[in-house]
Amino acid sequence: MFLPQEIVRRKRDREELSPSEIAAFVRGVVAGTVNQGQIGAFTMATYLNGMTVAERVALTLAMRDSGTVLDWKPVLAPGCKVLEKHSSGGVGDEKVTLMVLPIVAACGVFVPNISGRSLGHTGGELDLLEAIPGYAIEPANELFLNAVKHTGLAIIGPTPDLAPADRAIFHVRDVTATVESIPLIVSSILSKKLASGPQGMVMTVPFGTGAFMREEADAARLAEALVEVCQAVGLPIVTLVSDLDQVLGDSVGNALQILEVIDFLEGKRQERRVREVALTIAAEMIVLAGVAPDLDAALALAEARLADGSAAQRFAAMVAALGGPADLLNNPARHLDRADTVAPVYPASPGFVQSMDCFAIGMTLVGIGTGRAHPEDRIDYAVGISRVAHLGDHVGDHVGNAEASAAPLCLLHARTADQWQQAAPAIRDAFRIGPYPVATSPVFRRRIASR
Repeated sequence: MFLPQEIVRRKRDREELSPSEIAAFVRGVVAGTVNQGQIGAFTMATYLNGMTVAERVALTLAMRDSGTVLDWKPVLAPGCKVLEKHSSGGVGDEKVTLMVLPIVAACGVFVPNISGRSLGHTGGELDLLEAIPGYAIEPANELFLNAVKHTGLAIIGPTPDLAPADRAIFHVRDVTATVESIPLIVSSILSKKLASGPQGMVMTVPFGTGAFMREEADAARLAEALVEVCQAVGLPIVTLVSDLDQVLGDSVGNALQILEVIDFLEGKRQERRVREVALTIAAEMIVLAGVAPDLDAALALAEARLADGSAAQRFAAMVAALGGPADLLNNPARHLDRADTVAPVYPASPGFVQSMDCFAIGMTLVGIGTGRAHPEDRIDYAVGISRVAHLGDHVGDHVGNAEASAAPLCLLHARTADQWQQAAPAIRDAFRIGPYPVATSPVFRRRIASR
């Protein structure tokens, strides 16, 4: 007889679970015979005691096999390459997928992407895309397959048929302080990715105040854990450990980041670090797909497809194919919700941005609606921050100095004036200002790939 509490006890007592035990527990999650309390106990025991490589592989495959595993051979022409992209998450990082995949698709690679929702202090690609009216986050498999076939890409969530076990476990992790567990991160990411049937994957693993992994060494361990599981299941992977000690790009929030994606793809506004991140990931995917012989050639191809508008056209085609407005790129203001109160947040005194607590920024914004404190919470797609200052930028004090060209820390978009007044002090306190500029660190620190 299968008893979920026995599985929890064994993991609590640091015993190694067998593949059959893990598979039984995951089947119970999907069937509803394992309740949320038992899922929470399991995730906490895993968080505290970890998992062996064999356990991580077993959990990943059990979650993958809890639903449909896609097969692209009947859909795409012979020789077509299917790749996935992912990030372990960070403040402002969620928009990168929406920038990278249209570039890669414009280079001839097929990139179906199973993405996630906001988690903890970070946003999620699905919440960004749900800010677009009509966009189908959970399309029928036929619609998903056709969107990929005809546009080269489709970013969706795990539908009821794809890795359904992850959905239940994911929500419990979000509200039980078990988000940062490496085995749970690995199984959550890879179960969804493997369910989409890719031939390879490129992934960023950020670290810093804006990421789930605070230290570079922890991010490297997560990258290595991902590579270990991918090697065990035969999936080629490249992982890039990246610095996220400042907000990535110019905005945080859902509709605001969609606007940033559109501006990026159309060449109107491309913040330096987010451009480097997007193009580097795109180049890695292009090489992994065999479209270019090396990273220099792949980077040149990616830059060309971004500059000539091909990437923007792919994004527009994907949005329309999945039910969104056909004129989103031409008229985003018509379709995206806007906050009622938008005003700059200034520092207490002028100076240079020395550092920022991205976790505090992320949690403050979750508090006004960019994410969820409880699984059932509704997101306010309009709220967030834009025009975010970066490390080394000079920012000024607007108060009593109307003639100065004062640069704000950011623009805060809130639903009400009271909400703005509540959030602004916390945003201001998250920035440390000093008298001298600081040097910024390189974006990418390590590259760990499967053999």
